[in-house]
Amino acid sequence: MTDLRRLFDDLVGLEIAVWNAVDARLSRECALPLGQFMPMRVVAATPGCRVLDVSAQLQITVGAASKVVDRVEAAGHCVRRPNPQDRRSSLIALTPSGAAALAAADVVFERALAELLGGVLSPAALARFADTLGKVRAAL
Repeated sequence: MTDLRRLFDDLVGLEIAVWNAVDARLSRECALPLGQFMPMRVVAATPGCRVLDVSAQLQITVGAASKVVDRVEAAGHCVRRPNPQDRRSSLIALTPSGAAALAAADVVFERALAELLGGVLSPAALARFADTLGKVRAAL
């Protein structure tokens, strides 16, 4: 039988280690912390993006999503505009400088992940691992 406590510790430890390594790399090479990069990816991929969309995609509270969007906006990487369909929400869009920062950071992000994970697992093992994690996440 699998030791579920150890599995939990390994999953959480892996998440933290990967987050910290990628965050350090993005911060050093792009001056864009992972905590801003991730919501910027959501904004770029979601037409008519709202804080609620960032919250849902990143699986964080609406309050946390609002605060992180505030930080991205303060950095000049996005703007909020009134939502014409709902006065209670705003639409978030990347600024031109935000889109450029995201594009540059995305290259570093991909390279960091390839080095961190691709250097440990074969392509087939990595594909199985990703498939398994995706199934578990979808089930939750």
